[in-house]
Amino acid sequence: MPGTIDAKVKWGKEEITLSFAPEQGVKALKTELEEKTGVPVDRMKIMPKSKGLWKGLLKDEFDLASIDYTKIKPPIQFLLMGSAAKLAAPKTKTVFVEDLPPEQAAKVAPEPSGLNNLGNTCYLNSVLQCLRAVPVLREGLSSSSSNLLLSLKNTYNQLDSSVDSISPMQFVIATKMAFPQFAQTGPGGQPMQQDAEEFFSGLLGQAASSLEGKELIKKAYKSTNIEVTDKELEGISNLVDALFGIDMEETYTCDELDGNEDASSKEPAVVRHDLHRKLVCNIQGGADSSSQINVTHIMEGVSLALNGKVEKHSEVLQRDAIWTRKQRIARLPSVLAVQFGRFYWKETPDSQDHAGVKCKVMKPVAFNGTLDIYDFCSEKVQKVLKKARDAALKEEDDRIAKKLQGDNNDAMETDEAANKDTDVSMEEEDEDLKAALAMSMATDEATEEEDIVIGAGLPKDFQGTYELFAVVTHKGRDADGGHYMGWVKAEHQSSDSNKIADTDEDNDDWFVFDDDEVSPCKTEDILKLKGGGDWHMSYMNFYRAKK
Repeated sequence: MPGTIDAKVKWGKEEITLSFAPEQGVKALKTELEEKTGVPVDRMKIMPKSKGLWKGLLKDEFDLASIDYTKIKPPIQFLLMGSAAKLAAPKTKTVFVEDLPPEQAAKVAPEPSGLNNLGNTCYLNSVLQCLRAVPVLREGLSSSSSNLLLSLKNTYNQLDSSVDSISPMQFVIATKMAFPQFAQTGPGGQPMQQDAEEFFSGLLGQAASSLEGKELIKKAYKSTNIEVTDKELEGISNLVDALFGIDMEETYTCDELDGNEDASSKEPAVVRHDLHRKLVCNIQGGADSSSQINVTHIMEGVSLALNGKVEKHSEVLQRDAIWTRKQRIARLPSVLAVQFGRFYWKETPDSQDHAGVKCKVMKPVAFNGTLDIYDFCSEKVQKVLKKARDAALKEEDDRIAKKLQGDNNDAMETDEAANKDTDVSMEEEDEDLKAALAMSMATDEATEEEDIVIGAGLPKDFQGTYELFAVVTHKGRDADGGHYMGWVKAEHQSSDSNKIADTDEDNDDWFVFDDDEVSPCKTEDILKLKGGGDWHMSYMNFYRAKK
């Protein structure tokens, strides 16, 4: 370890550089800071910015030499809070962060608070941090009488009012009571690792049965200044399905009746609707080796999962036959969850117990900061989305045209004056033609479009594009072990955000939640979570409708 450590200290709007010897202790560091800033030692509050330093406020008894500085990118960074003694008395009373109420101190903290791991509870912690970024769901928790959801609400309230990590003991106990399988222990009595997606689906199921009623849904959305109508809520009975619910239209056509028009007319395609609360990205590429598809991107995996072959009974053929299954989204969610199919069950016929084993697919599957679901939608939904997309495209074309036209206005005005009479006549004819066409189509189109509701609480003129705001990742080759972490987009973005090199992706601010340790990161770090190695890889992506 080097004799001195270089540090960068953020103090208000100032940034100070210094070097200190860890062996000399915290008091020596504070003394040097006092010399550089004028902040009295007894008024100093020091918090870490670099990952791997101390946790919370730096205490005098902390051993600075115990830190492995070789694992921290130099210079190390931390925050200094406190006012210099020599400053002139301010006109208004200075309020120190340490004197603020917990709720206000948490709001100005550089990083959100984390969750302590209570024994293989990383699966739970990671999902909770992702759902914490869904304000409509959080508002709905206030109307629940469920023990599980009340403990979840209390957990979020504790996170909001703390600058340090908190223990979710109350919620963990409530989870194990609601889902006994999550209370399983290993041979040594330690809690077993659980599946983050299974926990997510179970939690949504419990919330769906508790957060019911259209008034509750409207109130929750209104807390974020979103108005939802009764028409948008037709067929929706609870807040979870308003937020996450996907009405999936499934169409089955019998492959073995192709070319037989008489038979086909007797057995039309089978169409049914089913409720989903997530999409699946199939990354294995097919059920058998002959149909393997090399899935390298989330769009390919979702498309593969929505289409396939099944065997079912044919009334016309009076036997089982092969049918083509095509799924399309008939109602869009406000929040879109996508699960990567990384875990699967492999039979082990040669083993002693023939129990099989749960395996993990390590292959890389890329994704972007946005997800366009237009191709996955039903024709009726596509019609509404296309109208918004065409309008946006025309607006962009008009903007570009006006920009290009700027330097030619004088010449165009001369030409218009010379051909004024002809142009007026042609414009009148064009307007008459447009009016006639509009009158012939307006009534039918207006009536048809009024009947199409594509989702609840979606932005006006929604084009079908969702933006990524949270990710649950899994690290390790053992499906029943490993480690989960949550990655969440920062609520407030810094003003110096730029594009990722050679892309149109905004390099926004994110946080990674490794249980109780929370660190800043960027979009470019998130896009590296595609898998293909032993590092963390995306298991669940959360998207919200893009405005």
